[in-house]
Amino acid sequence: MTILINPATGEPVDEVPDSTPTDVAAAVRAGRDAFTHWRDTTPADRARLLLRLADLVEADAEELTRLEVEETGKPAAVFRDGELPFAIDNLRFFAGAARSLDGTGAGVLSSGYTSALIRRPIGVIGSIAPWNFPFIMAVWKIGPAIAAGNAVVIKPAPATPRSTLRLAALMAEAGAPEGLLQVVTGGAGIGQALVTDPGVDMVGVTGSTATGRAVMRGAVDGLKRVHLELGGKAPALVFDDASLADMAFGVTMGATYNTGQDCTAATRVYIARSRYDEALEALHAAMEQVRPGDPWSDETDIGPLISAAHRDRVNGFVTRASGRVLLGGKPIDAPGFYYPPTLIADADQSSEIVQGEIFGPVLVALPFDSEEEAVRLANDTPYGLASSIWSADVARALRVAHQLDVGVTWVNDHLPIASEAPHGGVKGSGFGKDMSQEAVQEYSVVRHLMIKHAAPEARDSFRPA
Repeated sequence: MTILINPATGEPVDEVPDSTPTDVAAAVRAGRDAFTHWRDTTPADRARLLLRLADLVEADAEELTRLEVEETGKPAAVFRDGELPFAIDNLRFFAGAARSLDGTGAGVLSSGYTSALIRRPIGVIGSIAPWNFPFIMAVWKIGPAIAAGNAVVIKPAPATPRSTLRLAALMAEAGAPEGLLQVVTGGAGIGQALVTDPGVDMVGVTGSTATGRAVMRGAVDGLKRVHLELGGKAPALVFDDASLADMAFGVTMGATYNTGQDCTAATRVYIARSRYDEALEALHAAMEQVRPGDPWSDETDIGPLISAAHRDRVNGFVTRASGRVLLGGKPIDAPGFYYPPTLIADADQSSEIVQGEIFGPVLVALPFDSEEEAVRLANDTPYGLASSIWSADVARALRVAHQLDVGVTWVNDHLPIASEAPHGGVKGSGFGKDMSQEAVQEYSVVRHLMIKHAAPEARDSFRPA
């Protein structure tokens, strides 16, 4: 049994039974049974199921908001008015994408034969979701997999399982066949059982880079496909012609949204030296305006970190940091696991606070002297998920964007996403795409069908002519 703790109070709110390896095996078998029928449904059938699910999620907004806020501590308004409507839009997008997953008619590739490329589902998908966005990340895993014709067994994070359990209940209410979507709960051992189960054909994970490596090792023996959305250390590059007011607001939002517990969070800001002091003042003023507080208050901008252990981890990064702490830097003395927006200047590029994923509301600022140096510093971490460029020069923004080793680059903003746009990284940030038509294709495989249509020739042996 796992006791769930409300990070805003530090008090228990519920408990959830832990699955066993036997439960995982049974869930995978049931998923295999469901897949044998679901893979042959029409795109319209899959779309209807996802559209019904989207409607049920929309009607269940109050309960889903309660579960998410109690387990994560994020502000209710942020989830209810932002993340939840976006998750609903994701489901409706995937419903449409289910009807657009076509193979390619390849025509005649060899004389006397007609070829066609057919896209088919993979099988049973073992999905592992994180604690920072438990509901929306579950949707990102379930939606494209179901749209492509697969069955899903998903393991939410131990601290945040209830919104995923609720999503599975709504999926059943929407009319999903028994076994099509199942949830197993528990920690790393249950995740390992899911990854290594021989009935799982593909594993999709959102988590840390260390988790991604462990999943890949577990998937090797079964030669399973792997989809990994992992950590990040997103740089923001501020050039001398940038609007500092816009930059300060956008980078602060990017650094503190979800209390910085976001793999695409703005964590490093590199600023042209000629504007460095001015930009630091603008960032300091903007970050001072961010209000930690009660998740149920409309006055609150950010909630707590997920746990006491994670708060201590974030604080450890800050206390060990080189450079100047200009704002924040100490846990908030209040119930719950709160940490203030923190701004650090002049850290060493090679230090852990610049290189490591903090996963908290901590922004590190450093100067640069040239465009080439800005690109070099931005690329100088193991990660490659997201970035932003702040400049009024469109040509420079395009030139720099092409040189950044990341999955997404925003220009004069940080964080906006759309259901139609793929999300995923390179290097230590993993591979594979969430959202967009690309995500649905990730959960399918292309097959070649070759049909002989020429009249048969008379042959007197099996030797080549």
